[in-house]
Amino acid sequence: MRKSLFFLFLFPVIVFGNTTWSKTGHRVTGQIAQNHLTGKTKRALNDLLDGHSLAFVSTFADDIKADRSYSKYSAWHYVNYPLGKRYMDSEKSEYGDIVMAIEECIAKVKDEDNTRGDRVFHLKMLIHLIGDLHQPMHASRAEDKGGNAIQVQWFGEGSNLHKVWDKNLIDSYGMTYTELASELEGVSRKRRKEIQAGTLYDWVDESHEICAELYESVEVGEKLGYRYSYDYNNLLFEQLQKGGLRLAKVLNDVFS
Repeated sequence: MRKSLFFLFLFPVIVFGNTTWSKTGHRVTGQIAQNHLTGKTKRALNDLLDGHSLAFVSTFADDIKADRSYSKYSAWHYVNYPLGKRYMDSEKSEYGDIVMAIEECIAKVKDEDNTRGDRVFHLKMLIHLIGDLHQPMHASRAEDKGGNAIQVQWFGEGSNLHKVWDKNLIDSYGMTYTELASELEGVSRKRRKEIQAGTLYDWVDESHEICAELYESVEVGEKLGYRYSYDYNNLLFEQLQKGGLRLAKVLNDVFS
């Protein structure tokens, strides 16, 4: 049943705060991806990341937000376009978006003529952004700031629709990233290939379609808790799994 939403204000260009998949979420996608890399990709990553795992570097793009010299990358974490439209048919932001950013990162990492520092920076950004792409509220609409303006309560504390999907759901589940990644490893080869099929544009439109469902899942001021977790944890886990498997696909393609 469609639930009515009241938007606190209109805002044409979003600047997100510090919300993104929680550290746990990004590390889950990194850990899942780590287990599906080719030998050649593992060797390349080991060199560029100085032996660090994908899970270890997966929060880099959020960590640098504290440094204002990186503020130009804030628009890289999301994309906004009207519900019911495809990314390719939508108006693009002059500040860039997550799709443009992923494409730029892939090009920078693949180009061995770039400096090592430049390749490492864009590799760390890429690892993070593939995770963000699968948080549905990062492929949302501008008028409510990607759900940030839709206020709700989470187990009696103030939150918003964006934060529920960035942090509240996954943190409330209470598993470490290694525990959760291990649980999400059980996927058949056929299913893995299905998940990894398609293009970046297919993946962002998929998240955008899920986002439309999530807008209908709450009312402003609604008290969310166990029932919401019961209804949406499986979708949360599916998006984390897709993010990890698709990150592995992207990295294997980059270093093939």
